[in-house]
Amino acid sequence: MKEINSHISGFYKLPIAERQQLISKMVELTAKEVEMLRNSGYLTALQLDMMIENVIGGYILPFGIACNFKINQKDYLIPMVIEEPSVVAAASNAARMTRKHGGFQSDPVKSIMISQIQLTNIENIEEARKQLEQNKEEILKIANEHDPILNNLGGGALDVEVREIDTRRGKMLIIHLLVDVLDAMGANVVNTMAEAVAPYIEELCRGKIYLRIVSNLATHRIARSTAIFDKEMLGGEEVVEGILNAYEFALADPYRATTHNKGIMNGIIALTLATGNDTRAIEAGAHAYASLNGHYSPLTRFEKDENGNLKGEIELPLALGIIGGMTKVHPMARLALKILNVKSAEELSQVAAALGLAQNVAALRALASEGIQKGHMALHSRNIAKLAGVPDHLIEKVARIIVKDKKIRVDHAKEILQQLKNE
Repeated sequence: MKEINSHISGFYKLPIAERQQLISKMVELTAKEVEMLRNSGYLTALQLDMMIENVIGGYILPFGIACNFKINQKDYLIPMVIEEPSVVAAASNAARMTRKHGGFQSDPVKSIMISQIQLTNIENIEEARKQLEQNKEEILKIANEHDPILNNLGGGALDVEVREIDTRRGKMLIIHLLVDVLDAMGANVVNTMAEAVAPYIEELCRGKIYLRIVSNLATHRIARSTAIFDKEMLGGEEVVEGILNAYEFALADPYRATTHNKGIMNGIIALTLATGNDTRAIEAGAHAYASLNGHYSPLTRFEKDENGNLKGEIELPLALGIIGGMTKVHPMARLALKILNVKSAEELSQVAAALGLAQNVAALRALASEGIQKGHMALHSRNIAKLAGVPDHLIEKVARIIVKDKKIRVDHAKEILQQLKNE
């Protein structure tokens, strides 16, 4: 490909078709590649252009359904958007193992978000603290005046917390504005309220405010779910022991805990994406929560119950919404929420927590028994066959052969394809 100059004046002003044409010329796209950009599926060019800047096309990922979930005595079909093979199947299988013991039990989840207000250059820290405490009601009143609809629905600013932190630029007071955002994710709501109260707090405390922004470490919005996974369905006592040993490994070692938690997020992020929620916020909050004790730790806990079954529990912040943002704008997000049949953001978080726990158990079971690659690569075999250039009508056949041969590689798929051609 020829060298390009990425300095493009007024690119954002161009219609999508002209952006496509310009990029096509710059990077020498083929006619087929241009057609892929133009074919945005269920989204119109206008819809895409309203979502983000500098749009040139859409990007489609697989949309699957995890089955077998019973959560708080209600059955769910869980939409998942993810590119990784075996994840949806593994979650469905793990959920099946809980049904004998009542499925998942998820705790109530509060819908309280934190907006942080950074107060600097303070003349007198103690006096500023005193003023904030004495004028808390006025701060909440100002905040709530900027979202009367939320207030009328039963939500709104509830409390003010003050934290003192030491930084290399001196002491700062961090004011946490706690807001019940009801069924929204809530970032826009709390940001607006923080900006509204900032001038009043500056004057009150004789300081300078810089940042007024939501925290994605939503420690007032914790989701918890527990379940009993049947030992026989898991594969017996030896597999349960293996899972417990894997958990202890993760508890002691952050290198393992990172991958342990990645398996949890496979499920949670797939549901977050399917429902049009903010995957980056959920991911960041989960990993920050895993580090709160000063040591990066697993987001799940495991032990054996009195009958030798595996008892699992998950705990993490989940700031998920069913109104606002992409949840209402994106047609597939609306469809996902319809399939899921949740009535509140709280219920969505309860489902997400259960899904994360199921996903974690599925991964640990694979690791503790046949190894993660056996099931994963078997499902990945069709992708390998596709990469090897196998025609669509032969993909399943070649995939079966390379799995049987235990050589799930592109070079072996090419060999099998050549053999079939010779025959």
